[in-house]
Amino acid sequence: MKIAANIAGRLLGFVFVAFSLMFLLKLVPMPPPPPVGTPPALFMGAFVPTGYLTFVKIFEIVGGCLVAVPLTRNLGLLVLGPIIINILAFHIFIAKGEGLVDPVLIVICLLALFLLWAERKAFAGLVNR
Repeated sequence: MKIAANIAGRLLGFVFVAFSLMFLLKLVPMPPPPPVGTPPALFMGAFVPTGYLTFVKIFEIVGGCLVAVPLTRNLGLLVLGPIIINILAFHIFIAKGEGLVDPVLIVICLLALFLLWAERKAFAGLVNR
């Protein structure tokens, strides 16, 4: 279980660091914007120009680095947890389910859930007295 958790942690960390660096360093072209006037377009219209997306990407790098190191994995999961929830919320509520079956999103969710399960004893103190 420990080896699987280490592999999952490094994989999850790599995914978040790689995608964040691709965005921040502009290594890949930006995808075309959603159609004008749609909820995803309005959301991204507020998210991108204000610099808030850059703020989130920096936290993705920090969380990805933390989750890749076994000693700081729990802190990394606490940083990445709200980001993953917001990604899911965007696809469910704003995009109306579109992109919810994206393989990368499914892998991210499965890796995070596995790591939460593997570290459940450490997180039990957050919900128990």
